[in-house]
Amino acid sequence: MTAQSNITPESIVGDLRYLQLLSRSFPTIADASTEIINLEAILNLPKGTEHFLTDIHGEYEAFQHVLKNASGAVKRKVNEIFGNTLREAEKKELCTLIYYPEEKLQLVKAREKDLDDWYLITLNQLVKVCQNVSSKYTRSKVRKSLPAEFSYIIQELSIEPNKHDYINVIISTIITTKRADDFIIAMCNLIQRLTIDSLHIVGDIYDRGPGAHIIMDTLCNYHNFDIQWGNHDILWMGAASGNDSCIANVIRMSMRYGNLGTLEDGYGINLLPLATFAMET
Repeated sequence: MTAQSNITPESIVGDLRYLQLLSRSFPTIADASTEIINLEAILNLPKGTEHFLTDIHGEYEAFQHVLKNASGAVKRKVNEIFGNTLREAEKKELCTLIYYPEEKLQLVKAREKDLDDWYLITLNQLVKVCQNVSSKYTRSKVRKSLPAEFSYIIQELSIEPNKHDYINVIISTIITTKRADDFIIAMCNLIQRLTIDSLHIVGDIYDRGPGAHIIMDTLCNYHNFDIQWGNHDILWMGAASGNDSCIANVIRMSMRYGNLGTLEDGYGINLLPLATFAMET
């Protein structure tokens, strides 16, 4: 008795096509094995933080704040790293700096007498936070997230956690060359980015609030996100596509919530003819 084989000419052709496509990305055995090793290693890294947001409804200021603090994930990281080594007020101040680096720096400059000492302490703290949030990613992924201007310096600070003298010299040089402000801003933005691996928007970006268009601009520049459209989003899509009933409903909702700015400022739609028509009619 002979066993029947499931191999057919069609399946062989299909396999060959698949292998030919793979060979474009991995032309040699070494390339293919390196990718297999890389993917197997990634599967054993801690899972990246996935952030879910829903019912934003155009409230862009609240959206921006939640995005910056990752719904408290940054605060949890700071507490985890510094525990009892920092007072609550100091941890809160560090978190605020990470959320709003430009604004916080202006306040600190007006308050601190010994700014160099504050820079030294703060940069060391930010390096520790950055090392922590980047630990769940491959070096390649972290490298791609780095700001080009400070990429090499941040890599040196993050990859060599045990070389204290080396790190202190780098930080001191950043301060003496008057690059501390720009470097702090870059580090804070990097921490925000690495804290959230994937952002999931679960419905209703639009309606009610004044800044749905600003939220969309933010998402277009975000590193990794997906959207499940909600009924309010689809209503605005219908209006943008020219459906009369959707247009009427969008205008009605915008007027109800005093949100004509999205139409006029966000999308440049002149509502003066509509107002004139309403008064005359």
